[in-house]
Amino acid sequence: MELRTLGSQGLKVSALGYGAMGTAMGYGPSDDTGSIAAIRHAHELGVTHFDTAEMYGWGEGEKLLGHALAQIRDEVTIATKFGLTPTYASDSRPEHIREVVDNSLRNLGVDVIDVLYQHMPDPEVPVEDVVGVMKEFVDAGKVRYLGLSNTDEDAIRRAHAVHPISVLQQEYSVFEHGVRPLLPVLEELGIGLVAYSPLARGFLSGAPVRSREHYAADDFRQLLAWWAPENIDVNRALAAGLGRLADDKGVTLAQLALAWLLAQKDYIVPIPGSRDAGRVAQNVAAAGVTLTPGDLARIAEIAPAGAVGGHMG
Repeated sequence: MELRTLGSQGLKVSALGYGAMGTAMGYGPSDDTGSIAAIRHAHELGVTHFDTAEMYGWGEGEKLLGHALAQIRDEVTIATKFGLTPTYASDSRPEHIREVVDNSLRNLGVDVIDVLYQHMPDPEVPVEDVVGVMKEFVDAGKVRYLGLSNTDEDAIRRAHAVHPISVLQQEYSVFEHGVRPLLPVLEELGIGLVAYSPLARGFLSGAPVRSREHYAADDFRQLLAWWAPENIDVNRALAAGLGRLADDKGVTLAQLALAWLLAQKDYIVPIPGSRDAGRVAQNVAAAGVTLTPGDLARIAEIAPAGAVGGHMG
């Protein structure tokens, strides 16, 4: 698979990565055996970048990913994140960062974390202080590259002044365009973009889109305004229109959505996740899909402003 460069510090990863959130939380019952098989199959197909976080099962997701990648550790890059509490409040106090990162190293079973992100900004802790602590781990040889997630231009600039930021991780998909105003600053500072939820939380996966009552109370789709009763039918129609274009090209809806992201900028790496090895193979095949200018124009006509209803609510 094509490699892409993230940032100016030397990080190179596969054009498509793997997002491991769903292996531990958020989207229905987990299946460790299936998840491990899916992770390993992703690597067999050329995926070298794997993303997790403390929040994904509060350590359990990291343990699963570390176990799945243990035999091929030197062939992959592993990213994880800190900065949240079990109630989803922000906590980037220096002492908390140090505790979480040490736990993540143990959970993953590694000596070094390839990419360490602050998961969310903490209004109580200046980002300069946060990155100062993250830099301690770089200096100690326990972290290779630094990243931010779910943040804004001001924080990116302030963080980058303390220590080079290699990657911003932000939601980006055909359905969610909110990161676009940040692309100029990423290009100015030489920062890569890892796009999470590139299949719009499953809306663009090609699987049937069910209404909220079909999901468990703790399923993330309960919080997403795309699934609100007043929005879901419109968004289903958008997905159906994209699906027809995918059919015309002989690809899946998911492949179309991932190829669209890959075509936006050469420093963007989407990280779709799946607990099914077959679906992983379909996703990885998107790296070989070429979209013409006409295809991109048609996608812009079908969903010019992304999905209806924003992404949370």
